Amino acid sequence: MLMHQLLLQGAERTPNRPAWTWVDRRRTFSYAEAVDAMECMAGALGELGVVKGDRVTIFAHNGMDYLAAMFGAWRIGAIAALVNVKFANELAYYLADHSPKVVIYTHDMVQAVTQAVAAVPGIRHLVCMDGEQPGAQSLPELMKGRLPAPPDPWDERAIAHLSYTSGTTGKPKGACLAHEPTVTAARCIAERLRVGRDDVSFGPTALSSSYQLVANLLPPLAQGAHLHVMRFWDPAAGWEALEQSGATLLIANPTLLEDLLDESARRGRAPQRLRLGLSGGGPVPPTLKSGWRDALRLPLVESFGQSELGGFMAMGLPELEPDNKRLLRVGPALPDKEVRIVDAQDRPVPTGTVGEIVLRGGFMAGYWERAEKTAESTRGGWLRTGDLGLIDEEGFVTMRGRRAELIKVGDQAWFPRDVEEALCRQAGVRQAAVIGIADEVLGARPLAFVTAREGAQIDPSQLKDAIRDEVDLALDPLTIELLTELPMTPTGKIAKAELASRQTSSSR
Repeated sequence: MLMHQLLLQGAERTPNRPAWTWVDRRRTFSYAEAVDAMECMAGALGELGVVKGDRVTIFAHNGMDYLAAMFGAWRIGAIAALVNVKFANELAYYLADHSPKVVIYTHDMVQAVTQAVAAVPGIRHLVCMDGEQPGAQSLPELMKGRLPAPPDPWDERAIAHLSYTSGTTGKPKGACLAHEPTVTAARCIAERLRVGRDDVSFGPTALSSSYQLVANLLPPLAQGAHLHVMRFWDPAAGWEALEQSGATLLIANPTLLEDLLDESARRGRAPQRLRLGLSGGGPVPPTLKSGWRDALRLPLVESFGQSELGGFMAMGLPELEPDNKRLLRVGPALPDKEVRIVDAQDRPVPTGTVGEIVLRGGFMAGYWERAEKTAESTRGGWLRTGDLGLIDEEGFVTMRGRRAELIKVGDQAWFPRDVEEALCRQAGVRQAAVIGIADEVLGARPLAFVTAREGAQIDPSQLKDAIRDEVDLALDPLTIELLTELPMTPTGKIAKAELASRQTSSSR
């Protein structure tokens, strides 16, 4: 099945039901109106010479035109290549990597676009979402022309979505997601979350992330439900928007989910219709899950995926978990994936043993124009995730951390998450991140950074003694530092590379 076919199916069945809402402008399109916007966009792109397989870069903030551009590109067999606006300084790298025919952007990005395009030859057209600019056509005018859309190539195997990796182990790579199996993955996610037609999904994180695609866009559309996107999140405005929209599903990252927990505590309740939160973009502290469970009486479902998947390898259940010892687990594998844990020689390990998480059954078609990297990551038909974890006797996956983040301190291997979770369990600690810095004696010297909850007073010198009995590690080399906030990546992960870079710079 095709990604945009979900929208067409909704328009056939329930044309007048709401499909998309842009929260910031309070604009809602019914399924019929969303299909009309898709067709207008497809006609505009066709007029610009876009054909099957061409790349259409979307470099903009969340909004209705963003959704129309994605679906319009898919409708004519083109590839939607999404770049987060926070990467404005690196835009030339992304454009050179996937060589788009058209770049669609928002007006406040004109300087970044102009500079990047000047360095990358071959881009045929620039289109501004907010009207004509020098060198750029007006998207509103193109849409107003209601040009006929080219025939739909209707190729389920075609690449539809270019999803860039976070670049934690090198330059970001474009993961090529085909219509299938991405739609199958989305259907499985909808089934796991028990999404129904009356659900209202709410996604305040960037549409440029594949997490939005497979969690907030496609699963609700597969069920004929209503989805929301939001550009400007802050705890108070976010809480109000969830309340006013009647949102039942909050699709976010741990930071925003923590925001909602704190804001709900200030107001004395959660948004009225909310029935669960779904977290992606990074591991969820068990303290956050227990906070949602105990304070809100709502399940916080953890998802575990990456850009290469077009789905999730594992996801929790939309149920309250009473056992604190089980909150570290993500959940069972999704039915469209076969997940295994293997050792360094690719041999399956016993149940409950930590190893690399690998999977088959549905993932990217490959990295864009990186045949060697694709072959390396998918040898034998299994995707090597680079994540370390285990599967227990119930089939639940627990993530221990990225293999690249493992810290060798003397003769001990540290999983940063062990220390991070222990720190987050201490009174007043909101977030924690552990990194390793090169050390001539130890090999790596562990550093922890913590932030405090509002109004809390934390003495970092006392935290190390507080967690000694909670981790099976020799903590003497550990240094703990209190920060006002942790740097974050555009996808909502703690930017550990930036923390490490700051330490390296300060030591020079």
